[in-house]
Amino acid sequence: MDLHRFPDQAGGVLALVSLTATVVWGLVAADRLALGPCGRLLAQAVHRALAVGALGFLLVHVGVKVAEAHASTTAALIPFASGIGGRAGLIGLGSLAGYLLVLAAATGVLRSVFAGRGRAAARRWRVLHASAYGAWCTALLHGLNAGREAAEWVTGCYVGCLVGVALALVLRRFGVPQLLRLVVRRRSVGAHAAGRMPQSRPFTVSQGLRPRTPAPQTPEGLNASRGRAELT
Repeated sequence: MDLHRFPDQAGGVLALVSLTATVVWGLVAADRLALGPCGRLLAQAVHRALAVGALGFLLVHVGVKVAEAHASTTAALIPFASGIGGRAGLIGLGSLAGYLLVLAAATGVLRSVFAGRGRAAARRWRVLHASAYGAWCTALLHGLNAGREAAEWVTGCYVGCLVGVALALVLRRFGVPQLLRLVVRRRSVGAHAAGRMPQSRPFTVSQGLRPRTPAPQTPEGLNASRGRAELT
């Protein structure tokens, strides 16, 4: 790859990768079961640093595209200003993703303003900060369709972004301890079911030659045997 063309060819990909890492670390930092207080503080610091990186790559990506006349200033700043169909619509998705990312970053900075003002304020903050998910989805659609034919490493980055966010959502939904409990429970159930199955004991010659002990007879059986003896 030509280093002079690197900002044009990789700026958007790096912005998406940084945004993906920001979303993943945000989900990790919100897990109270898997992380302690110190771990959550560290994860939040990484989350914020990655968000700053995503904003930086976004500015580089937009600046390069406007400077090289790949998109107009109006299309870059106003979503869907050039239209909603075709390439213009895809550029509008990218512009919308940028604004959603800025909104998520701004609410992250202003988190202390919403803190301590009741559940309604906390719920409002979560809704606004969840715009990061919308930014990630629209940025992914924009990157897959708006640019040139993707190279193999770019496709690998997109696949990695999808897998990373999917795994983070699964862990956020179930939690690491709960997933471990599910695995242990399934193994214990399988072992218990296997233990309840009757196991056949091997047949030996001594068992086949062992004399059979007569079964105890009831009074009716004794009378019947006496009757047969009298008949003989």
